[in-house]
Amino acid sequence: MSSRLDEAMRFHQTALNTRAYRQQVIASNIANADTPNYKARDVDFKAALNGALAGKSGNLALNTTSARHLAATGTSPLEASLKFRNEEQGAVDGNTVNMDVERSAFAENAVQYQASVTFINGLITGMQRAIQGQ
Repeated sequence: MSSRLDEAMRFHQTALNTRAYRQQVIASNIANADTPNYKARDVDFKAALNGALAGKSGNLALNTTSARHLAATGTSPLEASLKFRNEEQGAVDGNTVNMDVERSAFAENAVQYQASVTFINGLITGMQRAIQGQ
């Protein structure tokens, strides 16, 4: 029974983790708004969620020409879906953070995170009612 519940919640847990990671990336962009040559980044939510659900890692196959080369280290599917934002208006110092875009993305992601939490709470309440026979 618990494995069924775990499987039912796996998607939602992964979605929440992806939203939380995206929130960290956007917060990092905001924190570096005045850093010269900082390039704003964002997470492709759909690709990150699909990669995380499939259990894919962002490993790159590297060609080595010597036995002494270090092996490639794996990255999480979330890090693999991290992309640079398109530059809308260039800054003199090379920074690509647009605070209006970042604030909007931050607020939108927060609302979507809260909606996911509310949905999960509804699922859990429904499961509790079913178990109690109400």
